[in-house]
Parts: sequence; C-alpha cells; structure tokens
Amino acid sequence: MTAVTTHDASAFTRLIDRHLEPLRAFLYRTCGNAADAEELAQETFLRLWRQAHRWQPGRVRFTTWLYRIGRNLAIDGFRKHREQTTEVLPEPVDEGHALDTALERSRLQARVRRAIAQLPERQRTALLLCHYQGMSNVEAAAVLEVSIDALESLLSRARRALKLALKADIDYQMEGS
Repeated sequence: MTAVTTHDASAFTRLIDRHLEPLRAFLYRTCGNAADAEELAQETFLRLWRQAHRWQPGRVRFTTWLYRIGRNLAIDGFRKHREQTTEVLPEPVDEGHALDTALERSRLQARVRRAIAQLPERQRTALLLCHYQGMSNVEAAAVLEVSIDALESLLSRARRALKLALKADIDYQMEGS
C-alpha cells in the first residue's frame, strides 16, 4: 500500500489481485446482488487509488481500511436504492436424490441470506466480517469503528436474531406442509 500512495500502478494491480475476490464476496453478502457487489468493489478500489494519500501505515491495517471503504459505499448504496434483489433460483445439477439435496441446500441458503439481510446493518456487517470473511474480532471492530466488546455484543445479537428468524421460518414452513 505504501507504493500505491506514490501512484505505483503495478503495486495497485497486486493489491487488486490479492484483495478483489474476498472484498467482492463480502460486498455480495452485504448487498445480496452480484452486479451491485462487482460495482461496489470497483468503486472501492477506485476510491482507494484516489485517496491513497490518506493511508496511515501503522494506524490501521490495510484490509481494515479497504473493507471500511467498501462497507461505507454499500451503506450509501442502501440509502440511495432502499431495495434489494434477494435470490436467484439454482439450475438443476442432477436428477433424483442429488437434485432434492441441492434444492434443499439452496432453499436453506436462501433462508439464511434473507435472515441475514433483515439484520440491522451493523449486526449484519459484524456477522459477515467475522463468519464469512474470517476477520478476527479485533479486525472487524476496527472496520466498524467500535470496541471489541461492542463488536461481540453485535455478534451476539445477530446470532440471536438469526436463530429466531430461522426458527420462525421453519415453523412457518411446517405449518404450510
């Protein structure tokens, strides 16, 4: 990142190569739409390039700074659009039992995605950073600009809300059968 602050294009390319996919995955889980995630990832790296002079080595890890930029762009996008594309039906992968298993797994993943999407933004982001992006509590707290205790509280509330939402969804499914 230090080289990028001097507008070293090859260093910037290396950063993109290393961090684009994990960032795009985080943004996809945040916004629920692949095209939006791609656009947000591109805008994140564009902002990083333009604002490289703001990078303060030693103050915050590069990945923390990168994810904070992406998160802020996603929040801005939510404020502008206030709507979200949820799911795409999967293509059949096989016949018989394998198809049933794939469809059931897809339905479960869709239920989890919907439940995560319904969480308050800070709880959702804490959960995505720690459980899907593999960040430590310290790193996720830095991205969210909260204390570690506050992050742990967000995670606890998010898990509790997910458990209730998924239980309610399962109960609703059972009543409909």
